[in-house]
Amino acid sequence: MGFFNRRNRQGADEGINHVDGARRSRHVDSTYSMATRPSFGQWLKVTWLDILTFVIMGVIGLGIYEAPPAPTRSFAVTFPSDGEVVYPEFAYPLRKEIIPIWLAAFLAAVVPILAILVMQIRVRSFWDVNNGIIGLLYSLIGAAVFQVFIKFLIGGLRPHFLDVCKPDTSLARNGAGVEGSPYNAAGFNQLYYTREICTGDPKEINDSLESFPSGHSTAAFAGFVYLYLYLNAKLKVFANYHAAMWKMIVIYIPILGAVLIAGALTIDEFHNWYDVCAGAVIGSVMAFSSYRMCYAAIWDWRWNHVPLNRSQACLYTHDGELMEAMWTRKAGWGVGSSSYNDKHATNGQRIYSSGAAGPGIPRKAVAGQHRGDDMV
Repeated sequence: MGFFNRRNRQGADEGINHVDGARRSRHVDSTYSMATRPSFGQWLKVTWLDILTFVIMGVIGLGIYEAPPAPTRSFAVTFPSDGEVVYPEFAYPLRKEIIPIWLAAFLAAVVPILAILVMQIRVRSFWDVNNGIIGLLYSLIGAAVFQVFIKFLIGGLRPHFLDVCKPDTSLARNGAGVEGSPYNAAGFNQLYYTREICTGDPKEINDSLESFPSGHSTAAFAGFVYLYLYLNAKLKVFANYHAAMWKMIVIYIPILGAVLIAGALTIDEFHNWYDVCAGAVIGSVMAFSSYRMCYAAIWDWRWNHVPLNRSQACLYTHDGELMEAMWTRKAGWGVGSSSYNDKHATNGQRIYSSGAAGPGIPRKAVAGQHRGDDMV
């Protein structure tokens, strides 16, 4: 019986080894090296699903953007006693936009892409460009679709709404065209009406009912906050050494650009302040989420410059791929072995020679793991 048991066990072990070998073979075939530039077919094989998702999300976002606002919103016009405007904050004149929406989206996409390409003067990595731009598209497209859903389903009045609406309350009083509507001349003292009393351009009225959140602000913060995170990682501004002040100025230029684009909307009266704040929050959340999807960390200065591989987990060790994918050359960063070669002491502690962990700083390794010891 023991003989048969051994044979059966051996056969089972051989079967398991055969299956494991096949799995390993398929795994090797599906992986790729971040250190080499792929062919177009290889790149498309690992990116096609994102491209398809971009197209689908773009179609959904455009369709919702073109649709008229969903809610029937009530608004007050004037007090019947003296004709005074009830809400003057919605009675501003319609002005020309300082920064049109197409220009805000263009700047939020093109400026980060140009910055990523400029970084390649030193980084020189196809996969850093790929991850940087793919992550930027995650942020921009995700934020755009997110905010158009809110505009469509919730919306709000723009500061120039009454100027665009050109309300004629006599339409409601006389019942012309609004027969059966319970929301005209309704509410306390019959102050509130719906868009049926508007006599302006229908397209302008639709647009003026979709103020919340700001699309300009969403796009600006989605693109420029992402660029801020990218530049911080490549320049190692918040790292383990005292960086030069010009680096801090450089990484905050995108934030200044986003604030200026968003702030301009309160000058030309296309948005209320809370529309701008909501757009900034949405864009920033998408930027942080998208960057972390494509790079190994956000604030951990040891890894936040490292592009992630789609088919292999990042082990957070200093001998991984693209550990030198950064701009700065200060304090041992980006100079090869002086930054990342590990030295192992006899007591089981890992000592980094210089650079990424600081000269001669001991770090106790986690037993049985290959991950970083104090990874944030």
